[in-house]
Amino acid sequence: MSKREDAKKKAEILKRLRQDHKDTVARTQALLKEQKEFRRQIRRVMGDAPRTVPEVAEATGLPANQVLWHITAMRKYDLVAEVGMCDEYYTYQLVQESKT
Repeated sequence: MSKREDAKKKAEILKRLRQDHKDTVARTQALLKEQKEFRRQIRRVMGDAPRTVPEVAEATGLPANQVLWHITAMRKYDLVAEVGMCDEYYTYQLVQESKT
């Protein structure tokens, strides 16, 4: 089989896969859009001072378990840092990007 025929066959397979799974792709895209909006809300609330998970949850109206999940993910990628304690809760703050 020539390279051209091989490329054409792969393109047909990919087209069929996209068609077969278009609902899954659409659901995944909607979920990602929703998650981006949640993180945007969290960043907006955390923008001016360190906050606890319950404080962020109250300010955004999001459930505390979702806020914790997103903050944990944001910590993993160094977007948020744990900066202290307030009573029995950790406080988190946005990490400032270095201007280099």
